[in-house]
Amino acid sequence: GIPQPLADALKLFVKEWVMPTSSNYLPFILTPTVMLILALSLWQLFPSFMLSTQMTLGMLLFLCISSMAVYTTLMAGWASNSKYALLGAIRAMAQTISYEVTMTLIIIFYLFMMSQMDMVTIRLTSFSMPTIALSIPLATMWVVVILAETNRAPFDFAEGESELVSGFNIEYGGAGFAFLFMAEYSNILMMSLLTACMLTGTLIMSTPLAMVFLWARATLPR
Repeated sequence: GIPQPLADALKLFVKEWVMPTSSNYLPFILTPTVMLILALSLWQLFPSFMLSTQMTLGMLLFLCISSMAVYTTLMAGWASNSKYALLGAIRAMAQTISYEVTMTLIIIFYLFMMSQMDMVTIRLTSFSMPTIALSIPLATMWVVVILAETNRAPFDFAEGESELVSGFNIEYGGAGFAFLFMAEYSNILMMSLLTACMLTGTLIMSTPLAMVFLWARATLPR
């Protein structure tokens, strides 16, 4: 079971990348790479060697990069020149922009509470006084918002199989689909870590929070 995602990734990278004849060539090729770069750049918020990469305005970087990610989704749908892909991209864009306002306001509330924008300091402050105990309704809203921001069930309207087959990534295959897939799951893990840092102050809680995504998908099928 554990090597299964690695086997899937290897299979996708080995497969041939077929280009639709009606697609816009350059944006179609570049969009998965840009989406993966944006998803991986969010991991700068979490320093790997003690405090060597501590960022004073880390949460501001998070808000900037997460707001840019919606453009890559729209570009992926538009560059495919497919009605299903474009409709899925428009759905994803409308949903992401709508919930981004709520996400930003919740983050600003926590930043006011912590008086810091640095992820390491936020985690250390929240560890001594978990903010989830002070604002349980807000924490519940935050969990709903991150489900919507990452396009997970029950907010997976951008990939509704019954209406859109696969959504904005329907024309992608091989390495392109693998990049989109990796970016999507990187964002899920990133949101789990961010939630664990902001609400509980310990990174160990990121695993149960990642399980919430799976639990929501299993409990609320389309």
